[in-house]
Amino acid sequence: MRVQTRLMNHLFPSLLLATSASAFFPSARVPGFRFPVAFSTKGMAEKVLANPKWPASWPYDDKVDFAVMDPSEDEIFYSQPRLVYHIDDAAVLALTEHYATSLEEGDDVLDICSSWVSHYPKNFKGGKVVGLGMNEFELSKNPQLTDYVVQNLNKNPKFPFDDASFDKVTCVVSIDYLTQPLEVVKEIGRVLRPGGEAIISISNRCFPTKAMQIWLQTSDLEHIFIVGSFFHYAGCFDPPKCTDASPNPGRSDPLFIITAKRSSK
Repeated sequence: MRVQTRLMNHLFPSLLLATSASAFFPSARVPGFRFPVAFSTKGMAEKVLANPKWPASWPYDDKVDFAVMDPSEDEIFYSQPRLVYHIDDAAVLALTEHYATSLEEGDDVLDICSSWVSHYPKNFKGGKVVGLGMNEFELSKNPQLTDYVVQNLNKNPKFPFDDASFDKVTCVVSIDYLTQPLEVVKEIGRVLRPGGEAIISISNRCFPTKAMQIWLQTSDLEHIFIVGSFFHYAGCFDPPKCTDASPNPGRSDPLFIITAKRSSK
């Protein structure tokens, strides 16, 4: 069964009618790779996680769905610093504006898959703000971090932090590069304090050779479903939600923010 059909069966029926086959044929964009928007997601993105029909058990084939085209060591790919934005300026501004409403003064924050910029508001005054990423030079240039850790989560998805040690965990347009996403999301739940929040932003750009196969074969709306499913199957979060923060639909990069709070149970 095609992976698209497998996922779409669990989305709301109107989405099935709105989606065309052309939505699944990607086009090139520099830097990285961009998925085209074959139909407008306005008013639809936030419905994907409103009442999803989750499969009874984990629906993915880990060896197939999370495989990547380039199996070489990630340390090689990420050895060259990339001091660039991976979404356009309008999407960056929209993300920063979202953080302005979700990050509170004094929050202890972990930014996973972090780099030289975390896109937090300039006036954000956190407690400990830790970046976990692949390139030490990039991390060292991030002015909003109080500390950083260099770690390949595809080799070792376990975070080097104590239980319940952060109020927020962020990840910017990078969850699609994780080959063990469920283990990483469980770790997010472990290090979050009860009531703490995970904030995962996604767009339609990626480096295709390092993105999980299921990401390359599915659409924007399905990406939302996929990320939401990671939180569902992690078993330690309240139901995830999606905010469509796309600043200029059709004219700039889309931006979808999936959030989930650590269950207090």
